[in-house]
Amino acid sequence: MQIQGFVAAHCHAFQRALRGRDGGGDFWTWRDGMLALAESLTVADIRREYVEVYRELRANGFTAVGEFHYLGLEEARAAAEAAAEAGVAFVLLYACYLRGGIHRFRQSSVSEYLEHVEALRAEGIRVGIAPHSVRACPPDALRELGAYAAALELPLHVHADEQPREIEECIAETGMRPIELLDETGCLGPRTTIVHATHADGHELDLLAAAAARICVCPTTEANLGDGFLPVARVLHRGIRLCVGSDSNVRIDPLEELRELEGIARRQTGTRGVMSLDALLAAGGAEGAAALGLDTWPDATIDLDHPQLRGVEEKSVYDALVFGCSSAVLWKTSDQ
Repeated sequence: MQIQGFVAAHCHAFQRALRGRDGGGDFWTWRDGMLALAESLTVADIRREYVEVYRELRANGFTAVGEFHYLGLEEARAAAEAAAEAGVAFVLLYACYLRGGIHRFRQSSVSEYLEHVEALRAEGIRVGIAPHSVRACPPDALRELGAYAAALELPLHVHADEQPREIEECIAETGMRPIELLDETGCLGPRTTIVHATHADGHELDLLAAAAARICVCPTTEANLGDGFLPVARVLHRGIRLCVGSDSNVRIDPLEELRELEGIARRQTGTRGVMSLDALLAAGGAEGAAALGLDTWPDATIDLDHPQLRGVEEKSVYDALVFGCSSAVLWKTSDQ
């Protein structure tokens, strides 16, 4: 039985290599290890390893991926090649990183960053604009990036409100919270996707709703890193659209992401069915595709004979899929 493929709207493929490592410390401790890994990678490493991660995504039902990429220009080309070999629909969310992080992340200016974007687009690679965060891009840069994305009608993705420290630092520098700053600098709009928004306050959520922007939720990564919980019911009350990402790829299972998203909402409200089945499936597929600017992407297939679906009536397959199955019941279509 074919089903619309799932979309990992936010992915850092290289971070799959961190699975199984020491889980102690907080987000910032984890980040130190992530930076060390990033600094060690070569273009050849990325070409070799990303195809394996994308194959794993594909085999588990994610048939399209938005790779939020901050490892360099040649590395971006290698990622695109790997995605083509793995057979996943691919959008390169090419990160602008102007300060902080490590040297390999950074461009010298917005102009250099946009030269890279234009070169990649000229090579036929689907590209989205991705200011990494308000930590990595100062306000003047955000204004330029927001204007460029709007003029070319490109997706704009940005990490925001993932960690309290990030919010505190943004307020100290600008007097605004991250999503407020993104609004003030022209980065919010219907093609904008805020990644995480875990600690967004009510005013920031109002700004996202007014701009018709999306939030990309990455529940398994957010749990693994101790980020916290998106205020799902408050987001839904405002009509903000949601999509999901595999992010650090600590787990690769679209059904687990959707189940945890609804689980968070149930824990917060004390009620069940906070998101309808249709809304969850849309978050797993169509909304992610729209966030990436994709009109088409490959289907996946449900193995109706899998033991996890034993005894389930056909009318209940989708419900059982989301709430009772792992991605072991999914596989890539034979013609892709």
